[in-house]
Amino acid sequence: EGEPDDVFIPAKYTAGALHHDRVQIVITCEKLQGRRREGRVVKVLEHGADHLVGYYQKSKSYGFVRPDDQHFLKDIYIPAGCDMGAVNGHKVVVKIISYGDDTHKPEGKVIEILGHVNDPGTDIMSIIAAYDIPVEFPKEVMDSLDAVPDSVDSKAGAGRVDFRKLTTVTIDGEDAKDLDDAISISKNKNGYTLGVHIADVSNYVTENSPLDKEARSRGTSVYLVDRVIPMLPHKLSNGICSLNEGVDRLALSCVMDIDLRGNIVGHRICESVINVDRRMSYTSVKKILVDDDAEEKEKYSELVDMFFLMKEYRDFVPMFDLMKELADILRERRKKRGSIDFDFPESKIILDKNGKPIDIKPYERNVATRIIEDFMLAANETVAEDFFWQELPFLYRTHDYPDPEKMKRLGTFINNFGYTIRTQNGEVHPKELQKLLDKIEGTPEEALISRLTLRSMKQAK
Repeated sequence: EGEPDDVFIPAKYTAGALHHDRVQIVITCEKLQGRRREGRVVKVLEHGADHLVGYYQKSKSYGFVRPDDQHFLKDIYIPAGCDMGAVNGHKVVVKIISYGDDTHKPEGKVIEILGHVNDPGTDIMSIIAAYDIPVEFPKEVMDSLDAVPDSVDSKAGAGRVDFRKLTTVTIDGEDAKDLDDAISISKNKNGYTLGVHIADVSNYVTENSPLDKEARSRGTSVYLVDRVIPMLPHKLSNGICSLNEGVDRLALSCVMDIDLRGNIVGHRICESVINVDRRMSYTSVKKILVDDDAEEKEKYSELVDMFFLMKEYRDFVPMFDLMKELADILRERRKKRGSIDFDFPESKIILDKNGKPIDIKPYERNVATRIIEDFMLAANETVAEDFFWQELPFLYRTHDYPDPEKMKRLGTFINNFGYTIRTQNGEVHPKELQKLLDKIEGTPEEALISRLTLRSMKQAK
């Protein structure tokens, strides 16, 4: 499945080229009605992969490896003595020694045995090895952690806005270890004051330091079924850069004044010090707001908590009510502007203690996850707009208008189900897509049409 201007190479004309190789080609057939151009490889300029993950099979004195990646159609020949003692059924990492040609298989040697294909965890290790995901941090990075403190001292807070007296909470999944954002909220006769406080990682990860370079090369944390491979070492991601309950933390705060109709009428962006009063989970906030769960409410309405050295607690429940009230106003205002909410359930895979999958459940979005989404969107837009008007170079996300050709095809397809979308001068207004999603809600074709609608949109950039 390529782009329209891709060149199709029939299998017999690949000249032994493998997936990810850079090649020189000649065109053998120009574009015909509905078909792509065709060509043949004349020379492999540069090989893309020098190692692969696959399934080892022994045969007499030699062996071969069947690659996991379906793009590699050839088995890799493993000469005698190059198998590290692998046996049938082992998942292995192979270093390619020779790439072969039309008549010879590629040749390689086993450099790592990941485990037997039936052992729990081998599949995860195979993914980690196939994508070359670095699990360990280099020594230079680990050594630089000695300079990172375990707690925030008074000097670190100098020159920052002190929000420690502000009642703040974090709301995350039960099993979250790194808490990135905290919320504060209040209301007066003119509207609301919403604070979104993000852990200030840049205070500890300074530009071009070993930590910064390693994080940049990783790009993101990687979430696998049973583990997270973090972008930053745990001392940072779960420690000083995590907004844990009851401790001082450095943050970047975006405090917004929002009127009763949901317009952001004023804001302040500053470096701050915060101290989170409560770590909440999505489930418990949902129990309070939707289920009106008396026991859960009781939990968050205590006046005094001995554990926190007699720190007086006020009732948190009204705070959650206020959050829901403001999030509903913000969402309604976004909807009027034409924002489209694709509500695809994510999947959560449940494993037993041996790491075998036993169930797949939808990862439910509830009232609490939506509140956090709404507040993060408000903060993101406010910060992006602030930098836009300052004319400073800045990284933010934009959604382009949908591709008219794709929209036309979508319109033709949904006609079969009795739905239509109106276009004006070939353009489709987002509100038209909103209306379509509202109409199909709860119908058997909802999943199909909403996925096709999403695929007809341009990707965010």
